[in-house]
Amino acid sequence: MQNLNTVVSEKRINLTGISLIAALAGFIFGFDTVVISGANLPIKELWNTSPLFHGFFIMSMALWGTVIGAIFGGFPTEKFGRKKVLLSVGILFSLSTIGTALATNPYSFSFFRLIGGLGIGISSVVAPIYISEISTPANRGKLTGMYQFNIVFGLLIAYISNYFLKGFDGANDWRWMLGVMIIPSLVYALLVIFVPESPRWLVMKNREGEAEEIITRLGINHPKEEVQTIANHIREQMKRKKSSLFIPRYKRILWLAFFIAFFNQWSGINFILYYAPEILERSGLAARDSLMNSILLGGINIIFTFLGLYLIDKLGRKKLLIIGSFGYIISLVMVAWSFYTHAGSMVLLVFLLLFCASHAIGQGTVIWVFISEIFPTGIRAKGQSFGASIHWVFAALITLITPVFLDSERGVFRENPWPIFAFFAFMMVLQLIWVLQKVPETRGISLEALSKKLIPDK
Repeated sequence: MQNLNTVVSEKRINLTGISLIAALAGFIFGFDTVVISGANLPIKELWNTSPLFHGFFIMSMALWGTVIGAIFGGFPTEKFGRKKVLLSVGILFSLSTIGTALATNPYSFSFFRLIGGLGIGISSVVAPIYISEISTPANRGKLTGMYQFNIVFGLLIAYISNYFLKGFDGANDWRWMLGVMIIPSLVYALLVIFVPESPRWLVMKNREGEAEEIITRLGINHPKEEVQTIANHIREQMKRKKSSLFIPRYKRILWLAFFIAFFNQWSGINFILYYAPEILERSGLAARDSLMNSILLGGINIIFTFLGLYLIDKLGRKKLLIIGSFGYIISLVMVAWSFYTHAGSMVLLVFLLLFCASHAIGQGTVIWVFISEIFPTGIRAKGQSFGASIHWVFAALITLITPVFLDSERGVFRENPWPIFAFFAFMMVLQLIWVLQKVPETRGISLEALSKKLIPDK
């Protein structure tokens, strides 16, 4: 009689299923990003924090954790394997959820937000890498993009959760808003136990037999030849400089990773997601109405992310970035106009919805796919770590300084925040120019062939 391990090892792997499990890290990432928006004002009132303290400790601490996690997440991902690091992310999420929900002061709250941020930062390195490495060129964009889809699905569920928990337990509403995240955190951690290791990582560690077995179970044709192609590519990369990322031949892909992450945040996406209820309240909506309309933002986000996933392997990465850039520019200019002219909350909401749609179909769908595929296998973890770090540094910076500008009592733009949105619109004009002139198309090309296309031989 065969033992359980033998039976499991021979079973065919559902590629979409294991990609979805890895991408669940994105769901928790998205949920965590938005859940704080519902707790933002109650916590500010509870602990009577200044705008700068509130921005740095309460709102930004998780983002500083993501910066640390993104910077250092590449090391364990490369050393210990993709699967073990995916599991560690679930553990960090669970610890953070319990700690923040039970926090008794802003300092313990901030500490556990930092722990959760570490999990998010590491997940933004390991999950896209893992999915891109088990995918085929034909479906890599769609499957890796599932990470982003789960991010926006998490955003939507967090908005809905915040809405229904508003008034659930009086002054403790915010604890329930944060605490419910324990459910997806534990489910994710348990499911990750059943995913296989990345075959490309196994080849990199000279475990080619195991890699061939997994590739066979994934249903990829000619597994021996596939393993040999991966091994040859890795050996070729290792001959040059084993572990250096910042060398001249990688200059192009480093700049590509830097700018896609840089422009992602200077669109204002995290600013709007973190402070959506406050922004809508500034336009005249009541608190509960602003939470309800935040759900609309999340709904539009998920619909257009789904559309982006459908199109990413058909139209390609570059065209989606161009479409998104035009949408950003139009919507941000009109949001600035709406505030400047006091056009009303419903007009503002329409253009915020257009902004979310533009982000979802463009940058939102493309960023994690693009960064995960432009770096060669030997330095992919380091490259993903670099791109994710840039993303999170600017996300943390923007979230940190937002209360200084947006606070209704002491903010620089307390009278009217229109200049903030005008600035973001200008940054998106710069993004459009960059995409048109510098961004290559990566659709339908194997990871190994893509490396040869983007990286010079010398």
